[in-house]
Amino acid sequence: MSKHFTRFIAVLFLAVPLMLAAGNASAEPSGKLIIFHAGSLSVPFAQIEKNFEAMYPKVDVLREAGGSTKMARMISEVGKPADIMASADYVVIDKNLIPKFASWNIRFASNQMVLCYTDKSKFADKINSDNWADILLTKGVVWGHSDPNLDPCGYRSLMVLQLAEKFYEKPGLYEHFLANRPEKNVRPKSVELISLLQSGHMDYAWEYLSVAVQHGLKYVTLDKHLNLGDYSMTPYYKAARVQVTGKKPGTFIERVGKSITYGITKIDKAPNPEAADAFLAYLFSPEGGLKILKDMGQPPFVPVRTSAEGMEKLPEAIKPLVTVSE
Repeated sequence: MSKHFTRFIAVLFLAVPLMLAAGNASAEPSGKLIIFHAGSLSVPFAQIEKNFEAMYPKVDVLREAGGSTKMARMISEVGKPADIMASADYVVIDKNLIPKFASWNIRFASNQMVLCYTDKSKFADKINSDNWADILLTKGVVWGHSDPNLDPCGYRSLMVLQLAEKFYEKPGLYEHFLANRPEKNVRPKSVELISLLQSGHMDYAWEYLSVAVQHGLKYVTLDKHLNLGDYSMTPYYKAARVQVTGKKPGTFIERVGKSITYGITKIDKAPNPEAADAFLAYLFSPEGGLKILKDMGQPPFVPVRTSAEGMEKLPEAIKPLVTVSE
């Protein structure tokens, strides 16, 4: 098989879903496309935006990043218009947007928790997968995580610490961790912690592996019992439970540990549904958005997944790119 033919097949494979989304030349999407997404998706979505706008020059992608829970509530409670919402935890979409604001939820990527640091961090030359807990308990070591009420990375950080107590069989370990982490070290979203690490104002921060890779941070990998990155370990992860604030003041929701799964949906009242469908088609393409995610350290699901009920409600343009998986 010639190189030219191979290249042709690759281009055709990428183009088919995009043509399905666009329908035909006269239906080429245009206008503003508003996307709310998790902060941990900022780097890959920036590249996806660049590629998408090159293919559809009449579309202007407007992205707003932040903690997934916060971004979902901007739609459901504040009433901000949006076409697409991408969450670091697919459950956030189920809890905050379905069925009133969205009709389906697609799982498109995974991740794992890591402990990030830099050369400036205390004990940077000693920390490893075996002694990280002891170092976080050391007085004078500054470490933090994002706000569990606003950002899934925040409640997942607490889940890791709870699971460490179980895994290492050290009763009270979780409370000891929190006693050495002042509230000022809890920030609204996980990406804010990166600048604190890089400036030397924080020694360690809990982040997703993809974020560590994308920002060139050093990191400690954790045992699969702790990192929330192994689907087969979900029964074990369920031992971790974190209470976060609910939709109404004074109410709470319990988040139960599970493997990290990102979700995305199109808002039912999307201002620009045609452009949204085209963007999702590119994102879900194995040689398009999913490849970008993979190249940037974030394992995608190929193909992306939804429930049987969700499949029935999907736009026809993207159904060929999605599989049913409960």
